[in-house]
Amino acid sequence: MASLRTPLTQALGIEVPLICGAMYPCSNPELVAAVSAAGGIGIVQPISMTYVHGHDLREGLRLIRRLTDKPIGFNAIVEKSSKVYEDRMRRWVDIAVEEGVRFFITALGNPRWVVERVRPAGGTVYHDVTERKWAERALEGGVDGLICVNAEAGGHAGARSPERLFEELSPLGVPLVCAGGVGDEAAFVRALEIGYAGVQMGTRFIATTECRAHDDYKRAIVRAEPQDIVLTEKISGVPVSVIRTPYVEQVGTKAGPVARALLQHPRAKHWMRMFYSLQSIWQLKRASLQGVGYKEYFQAGKSVAGIRGVEPAADVVRRCAEAVRAETSTAVAG
Repeated sequence: MASLRTPLTQALGIEVPLICGAMYPCSNPELVAAVSAAGGIGIVQPISMTYVHGHDLREGLRLIRRLTDKPIGFNAIVEKSSKVYEDRMRRWVDIAVEEGVRFFITALGNPRWVVERVRPAGGTVYHDVTERKWAERALEGGVDGLICVNAEAGGHAGARSPERLFEELSPLGVPLVCAGGVGDEAAFVRALEIGYAGVQMGTRFIATTECRAHDDYKRAIVRAEPQDIVLTEKISGVPVSVIRTPYVEQVGTKAGPVARALLQHPRAKHWMRMFYSLQSIWQLKRASLQGVGYKEYFQAGKSVAGIRGVEPAADVVRRCAEAVRAETSTAVAG
């Protein structure tokens, strides 16, 4: 039976086991604050905060604090793509800890240094994983729980269904969060009934009034169906879930033969991914903020199936919580 009291809510001190996932370029401070204020937890994406929404990281965190005193989280991408990037991320994590952030979600690398930095301050670290081998490595790095990215997720999706991924990871004995395929309260309840300690939503929160994404992007999400979500290699060199638009159909979704070969090379793959990332950062930013007048790469997951309108983030959190309470009451009455 689904419950609002889970290992995630207990560890983070939140009311609803619902995470607004970190999104480039859509994680603006107002959205993060709105989800946390409503009882879930919003996650700061530092690249979005600084390079898209124009806030110094420390000042951006303080802006969120002026909007809500509820817990917030921080996204630390720990891939060692360059020394400059790694040093910058370490400084950002330091700032987050200094500003009172105690929940961190790591991705794309060894999370150990984040764990070692935040745990003495009472912090909790969860790591993004798509399968068991990455989960085991993350646990070796000392993380407290796992964000289970399934095949229905937006962005860099996994390959397994929510059910299959839970079955694969639940024997590891740590809290698991379902990431992918949840766009409405019914799907939220189902994820908790599977056994997940919480749910991470991304696409659903783009289509909210607080998100600064362009209205074209939000309308595209509302109109889209699961069959409109395709995987493209043109953004980062590895498959990314986006909405099929005329632009995506025009340019195709597969990396060219040279790029594909470089992406498979043990040394060249990191440089090739960096090239793709630098190129895509500007495309994603401009498409998100300028709409269909620019090249349309609108990241989204199959959770579009449950999204039927643009609404305040608090309404999304409230409906999810109410659905769990209603399901619990029905089960008790029965």
